[in-house]
Amino acid sequence: MDVRLALYELVQRHALDRRATGELLRLAGLAGEPSALALRLRRGTAGLAAALVGLGTIFWIAANWDVLSRFGHFALLQGLVALTCAAALWRPAARAPLALLALLATGGLFAYFGQTYQTGADPWQLFALWAVLALPLAVAVRSDLLWTPWAAVAMAAVSLWVHAHTGHQWRVAPHDLPVHFFGWAAALAVVAALSPAASRLTGAGPWAWRTALTLSAVMITATALGGLFHREVAPHYGLALLLLASAAAALSLARFFDAYGLSAVALALNTLLVAGLARVLFDGGGDPVGRLLILGLAAAALLAATVSAVLRLSRRMPPPRGAAV
Repeated sequence: MDVRLALYELVQRHALDRRATGELLRLAGLAGEPSALALRLRRGTAGLAAALVGLGTIFWIAANWDVLSRFGHFALLQGLVALTCAAALWRPAARAPLALLALLATGGLFAYFGQTYQTGADPWQLFALWAVLALPLAVAVRSDLLWTPWAAVAMAAVSLWVHAHTGHQWRVAPHDLPVHFFGWAAALAVVAALSPAASRLTGAGPWAWRTALTLSAVMITATALGGLFHREVAPHYGLALLLLASAAAALSLARFFDAYGLSAVALALNTLLVAGLARVLFDGGGDPVGRLLILGLAAAALLAATVSAVLRLSRRMPPPRGAAV
């Protein structure tokens, strides 16, 4: 439930004037600057600075590949990882951005190792190792600033694993269903690990969970679309519909409700349903203009019904803990 939208509905319902509206917002704690705005700005700036320094270091090494020796590159990257980890341990106030810098430097170190020695390892193995070695750091820091990029790294490892086990092709064939199923299961395991239910153990916040959920929905939807437009509809399509419908049903419950998560899953489900209708319509005969009209009307009606349902659920759910009422 959005408290500000609820207050605006009260203003409209009771036809409050400007003075009464201002008083209502003041009582709700929404009239002035948020109390934690300055702290959030400092944290956001520190996180952005850490990300820029980490990415800048990686890009600098790539741009000056022949300037330093192999030993110099390794010393720079390993020294950056060790220095930032030690600084994060020493300065708790700056622990999250320093840990983010260590996470990025670790990825750069693995990338440089893979480019230098050409071990023959698949890219997914480097991403998986990166995620595993960064996991204790993320658990120790307990910040969304670290868990969010960690979720992106872990999901990249899952996607690359699927790519490696389908003949290094982004293909969707009926006999590839076990590979895609295990990939989806791994992605959903990351979502579950970063969910609010596990936040007491991980310290992960909403953005890490939403990042993992969004990437999982994109992965499942893209694979299902490939299965839908296969010569014969692959079983991936039906399985994806079942998974997304189950996820939407779970996120509609008060215990697991999240407006963003439900919207992302509902959008993925709508995409698959409209695409399925398109295949049914255009596999048969008839006027293509009429079929396009039917498809457009069906897509608009489905989207309108979905938005209405999400808004209705948002109004019915209690406000999150700590929200002004």
